[in-house]
Amino acid sequence: MDAHLKETKIDGGLAYDGYFLKVHKDRVTLPDGKPTGREYIKHPGAVVIIPVLDDGRVLLERQFRYPLDRVFIELPAGKKDAGETALEGAKRELEEETGYTASDWQFVCTIHNAIAYSDEHLDIFLARGLTAGPPKLDEGEFVETMAVSVEQMLDWVRSGEITDVKTMIGAFWLEKILAGAWQPG
Repeated sequence: MDAHLKETKIDGGLAYDGYFLKVHKDRVTLPDGKPTGREYIKHPGAVVIIPVLDDGRVLLERQFRYPLDRVFIELPAGKKDAGETALEGAKRELEEETGYTASDWQFVCTIHNAIAYSDEHLDIFLARGLTAGPPKLDEGEFVETMAVSVEQMLDWVRSGEITDVKTMIGAFWLEKILAGAWQPG
């Protein structure tokens, strides 16, 4: 159906094999038959958690992000480990980063956050029935956790205090879910 838009790989392969990311460099044929190059990042996939406390507040994190040299406000998230399902990864990441576990998990959606240069996708989950516990941060991971109202989170999106795309999408989904306009999954 979309053959008139498809690009076809001629050759290529791994250009950089990093600890976390793998950069590929391929030659492709464009729909008009002309060759060109494509560079892209292979990513193992990640999960995002929208953790909602019984009082309606949302757990957010503050974390320094080196590429942009600043602290960001984000929903808890992290990459999936090899062989791990998205839900298993979400449960692990929530507990590692915040110390919380959840009794109610709902898949919300999958997003592709960097389609021009990466195959990364993030599976977003809504987590409720939260129980507090101690965080289990990875070595070298430094995160502050805070609980805020949905209104505060949306105000931070509107004001530009929250610019992280996964958190913005999670906030918009949560607003729609709480209003009864959208259903998870």
